[in-house]
Amino acid sequence: MVEQKVLNDLFAAFPDAIMNHNLEFVADPHRRVNSYFRLDNCETRTDAIAKLLEWLSREAYKSEHFHVKWRNDQVHEYHLNGINRFCGTDFTPEDMKIIYTYLGNSCNHQRTLSFIRSGYDMSVLTGPWWEVTDE
Repeated sequence: MVEQKVLNDLFAAFPDAIMNHNLEFVADPHRRVNSYFRLDNCETRTDAIAKLLEWLSREAYKSEHFHVKWRNDQVHEYHLNGINRFCGTDFTPEDMKIIYTYLGNSCNHQRTLSFIRSGYDMSVLTGPWWEVTDE
């Protein structure tokens, strides 16, 4: 499992978060949101960043758990701010749209890793997938 420093940083980035007995990091435990990812196969900070981008980018961009826009906007802002705090980035909602489109639901884990290794170069996501390398 991931080291304690990474866990501390996750909880600092997502102040409402909990971790349950299944080793799921629940970023927003509100019963309507329940955004989470599993930590049992995370060993490094990079693994945790990949999980954040793959499993929480939708919450930072377009989820609609509530009937009122302002409440959904709060969910988006909470997740976007948490991702930015943990990753040391300044992603915008438009960046999250792109990240969710190309990485969401772990649809291309190798591309996620390439994106992280590139220092979050958005062209890694928007360029042709066959040009992505792990250099």
